[in-house]
Amino acid sequence: MLKGKSFIAIIPARSGSKRLPGKNTMKLAGKPLIAWTIQAAIESKYIDRVVVSTDSDQIANLSKKHGADVPYLRPEILARDESPTIDAVLHMLNYLEKRGEFYDYVVLLQPTSPLRNARDINESIDLLFDRESDAVVSVCKAEHSPLWCGKLPLDMDMSNFLDIAVINKRSQDLDQYHRLNGAIYLCSVNRLKKEKVFILKSRCIAYEMDQDKSIDIDSHLDFDFAYFCMKKHK
Repeated sequence: MLKGKSFIAIIPARSGSKRLPGKNTMKLAGKPLIAWTIQAAIESKYIDRVVVSTDSDQIANLSKKHGADVPYLRPEILARDESPTIDAVLHMLNYLEKRGEFYDYVVLLQPTSPLRNARDINESIDLLFDRESDAVVSVCKAEHSPLWCGKLPLDMDMSNFLDIAVINKRSQDLDQYHRLNGAIYLCSVNRLKKEKVFILKSRCIAYEMDQDKSIDIDSHLDFDFAYFCMKKHK
């Protein structure tokens, strides 16, 4: 809690993953992947409750073991490949409100961002109040400029791959871009319910994180790199 406002952290952890099956329970530096996010949320000085939304008994049991609450198993309709995460978040908030639990802000913490820590969460919440905003979303500097990206036709012809204005420019001469890193989505519950998005069109501020803390695990290569960065930070 901060300035009389309450915060709930919701960690979405669906069991199905096509590119990296079972990733939420895979051991990373001695702990299941999801445990790193649970730990960060529990250690935050502002988070009032930490819950996991999952459709898996295994993930639910691991989450409880590491200190999170699992109020229920997510319905199958909210656990499909195409199921939007926002639907699972709103479902959890509505479930808790029917049981008398109300929160002012929700912090969505994806378990695939294990290098985000309690300090990042705390700083995001501080930023929310410092800037008098309704939402904060974490970002990092883009590794490569999107101006050097393009669509390839079926014949792989590169004649129109890049804009002529950037072809002869060095990467350091291009504007700096940022990308979403997937680590922290913080939003007023009232606005989230109305707009059903975390990236609001107004009163939404970016919280910048370092690139080496912004790994979003979606493959074995991501997993190995996260382990490397975790050992480096330690």
